Amino acid sequence: MSDVNDQVVEEWKASTTARERIKEVLTETTRFAKASTIANRARVSEPTTRKYLNELVEEGVGVSEQDGRATLYKRNQGQVVDDRIKELRTTCSHQELVEGIQEMKQSIQEFRETYDVESPEDLVIELEPDDEGWSDVGTWQSTRRNLAIAKAAIQVDEAHRLAEAEV
Repeated sequence: MSDVNDQVVEEWKASTTARERIKEVLTETTRFAKASTIANRARVSEPTTRKYLNELVEEGVGVSEQDGRATLYKRNQGQVVDDRIKELRTTCSHQELVEGIQEMKQSIQEFRETYDVESPEDLVIELEPDDEGWSDVGTWQSTRRNLAIAKAAIQVDEAHRLAEAEV
């Protein structure tokens, strides 16, 4: 019997195109990586991977930077934010967004009161290595980021409503 991971990879390869696999790997790549690394993860040849990576960068899915002679790639975090805003606008009502914003603001206020600091960055400075609270740093950062995205979704929604009203 073959390894389960090998079976999953073979099914993935059979059900997707090389470009789809490269795009999937790229959208999961948060730190710059070489094309060869992405090619290996996507199970695609390096020349094909380079071709599609360049297309995906042109489309805004990824970004690239030069490191000497090597070109490095990662997902376009701005595109991830834009996609999340779009998703929120289509899956949540205005009222649901408002309620979510209120809940996140309350959570942030509770962090401020609990730790007597203004931001997760301030908390990092205050915490000692063995202190409780390190897990709250990441939660606070995520909540702050999600709050900004939810606010942006409401603002984009309002901009669309105003633009449609002018027509």
